[in-house]
Amino acid sequence: MHLKSLKVFCDVVGWRSFSRAAQENGISQSGASQVVHQLESRLGVKLIDRSKRPFMLTPEGEAYYEGCRKLVQRYDALEDQVRTLHEEVSGRVRVVSIYSVGLHHMSRYMQRFLTGYPRANVRLEYQHPHRVYDAVEKDQADIGLVSYPRASRTMEAIPWREEPMVLVCSPIHRLAGRDRVQLEELAGENVIGFDPDLTIRHEIDRVLAEHGVEVHVAMEFDNIETIKRAVEIDAGLALLPEPTVRREVEAGSLVAVPLTSDELVRPLGIIHRRGKELGITTRRFIELLQSEGTAVAQSEAAVHGEVVHATNGHEKGAPENGKPPGRKQKQMA
Repeated sequence: MHLKSLKVFCDVVGWRSFSRAAQENGISQSGASQVVHQLESRLGVKLIDRSKRPFMLTPEGEAYYEGCRKLVQRYDALEDQVRTLHEEVSGRVRVVSIYSVGLHHMSRYMQRFLTGYPRANVRLEYQHPHRVYDAVEKDQADIGLVSYPRASRTMEAIPWREEPMVLVCSPIHRLAGRDRVQLEELAGENVIGFDPDLTIRHEIDRVLAEHGVEVHVAMEFDNIETIKRAVEIDAGLALLPEPTVRREVEAGSLVAVPLTSDELVRPLGIIHRRGKELGITTRRFIELLQSEGTAVAQSEAAVHGEVVHATNGHEKGAPENGKPPGRKQKQMA
């Protein structure tokens, strides 16, 4: 029994796709299907019920998948360990991230990691938050980067960094010239909000309620990019994580005004499957994220403590890419 066959089977189940598993393992789709047939013939049982769309695992397939997944994980970790016995990190880490973490941040982290470990292999994908959890759960990724991370029976969450929230408005808004603004001053204002089922919306509503502030929610969207576009045309104000608006502040299309209260922050975290044996390359990447995240948080706190708003587009700040505009794709913050 070749371990390669077990990996192909695990990938077929994890991706719920023979074609994607074939692509991941450098074989044809018919080759992936043949691998599963050979395993079923060897075991004398059906592992996959192909009569349903999408296909489903049989009870025997569920048990076999759980055992095979652990074997493949341990073997990958063992290979990673052997490769790095001479202190050279040369394994692979698969990272899946929410869009609003920002392409700028991740490209910087990856550049520094690969500078320190040039033989390492980092694969990065951007997905909707629910897909980040799903990819980590199904071992399609080693770690995930999410906002408001939540631990569960199967998922472990590691705190990473916190992003201060700021008041975001168009340059022509009456609050655009302020150094700071109190939450109480938002009473009665038109606000571009997040969809009500998002965690970030719940946190914003909670803090506003604690301050006795009632606002008029003019529009609701499921992602930061669309909210920014609405604020740019002066449809209302928004409360957003400061790093996500730096590009627009620098360009002069938006103004970010610090809040006098520091209650509103967006926490980011690193998630991985509970009980999974992480390879040394993955552990080194997590260590870099944590150390770099601390440095970035300190730098951002210093910037936030000075002046981050600008009406003429000359404020310093690194660009931050995010989720392309879209509508009604839940859990986008």
